Amino acid sequence: MENKIDNLMATSLELVQIDVKNLKVGMYVSKLDRPWLETNFLFQGFELKTQADIEAVQKQCEFVFIDVAKQTKIPQYVARNSAYSKDYLEKVQPPEKRTSFNQEIKKAEQIYTGTSHLVKSFMEEVQFGRPINAVTAKQAVANCVDSILNSPDALMLMTQLKRRDEYTAQHSMNVCIFSIALGRQINLSVEELNNLGLCGMLHDMGKMLVPTEILNKRGRLGPEEMPIMQSHTVKGWSLLLKTSGIYAGAVDVAHMHHERMDGGGYPRKLTAEQITPYARIVAIADTYDAVSSDRIYQKGRSHLDSIKILTEATETQLDSGLTMKFIECLGIYPAGSLVELASGEVALVLEVNPRAKLKPRILILQEKATMACVEHMVDLAMVSQSPDGRQYIIKRVLRPDECGIDLVKYYEAGLFDRILAGVEVV
Repeated sequence: MENKIDNLMATSLELVQIDVKNLKVGMYVSKLDRPWLETNFLFQGFELKTQADIEAVQKQCEFVFIDVAKQTKIPQYVARNSAYSKDYLEKVQPPEKRTSFNQEIKKAEQIYTGTSHLVKSFMEEVQFGRPINAVTAKQAVANCVDSILNSPDALMLMTQLKRRDEYTAQHSMNVCIFSIALGRQINLSVEELNNLGLCGMLHDMGKMLVPTEILNKRGRLGPEEMPIMQSHTVKGWSLLLKTSGIYAGAVDVAHMHHERMDGGGYPRKLTAEQITPYARIVAIADTYDAVSSDRIYQKGRSHLDSIKILTEATETQLDSGLTMKFIECLGIYPAGSLVELASGEVALVLEVNPRAKLKPRILILQEKATMACVEHMVDLAMVSQSPDGRQYIIKRVLRPDECGIDLVKYYEAGLFDRILAGVEVV
């Protein structure tokens, strides 16, 4: 174990080989692809301070080795910084949905299934030392963006179909979706949403280079193991930096998604002004999905507990303005939530009503906890009580284990097909 720790402590000094066409201002060149004396550089090791410096290296080398520990500039890859100002966030509204939930749900199902398989394949490729196909990744993200813009709740509902044994891959998929949804909430352009989604999808690829016994450990990591787990940020940065055709912002988000606004994060202890807007968004999505998911060593929190954790984290860790927009985006009863009605009935939230967020469209699954019934949809914005006088008022949000509902089993039994086939609508 000591050797692993020693190797980790040297990670920040690791020299990463990259093609000269991928060089950026602020990088520190520590080694060339040829002896220094064969070049006209005055120093053995230097910072790229200008575009002219980059061009000089490109004329004499095909690849170089850079040292991330000596990188001084934190690139900003978001075009519209105004989109993140306090004034903008207070006023901005998301665009109107393009289609209805029913029109989008089957497409969203196909996108989620296909993209989830793709993310798992990327992770397997990384484990075997093979490169990620950036073109394929970008197309998959574009499909997610299209679905979120069409009817966001359809794809958001899919994020609740969680399998504990597939957490790592599903987490990356969900962070991609949640990041795009937040981007839509602050009205980013399609191009920005595509870039942001790619950042979310690839943010944790470095975990595939962490020893399996640490990544999948049952129980909390020890003090000698935590630094090894945290090294996934540097490993992800190094991996994506060498990935042909990758969006440059995704490289930085992989590196800084665990940095915190007060400088208390890792690996570089960056402060707020150094953390890119996309990294701030992915950090919020990453935190929410992590705390709300069942994992090997802990049960997921309820939605309300999860947003409470997010809110508390805005004091020192997360961007407060963007966190509030994320909570606004999800609502009190997000798609995929299980809720108990005042009547004792248990229902699945299908779609949030943007004009009456406390009255979503729901699918009633149980008469009472653990007691099945004939499934039927209810639009709480349109109906306040059942034909027999029972009140359609949401009492509380439930965890799946409180009512014995496994959404994955409902899904595998054809839940969405039954919805589209027209289960009884009240």
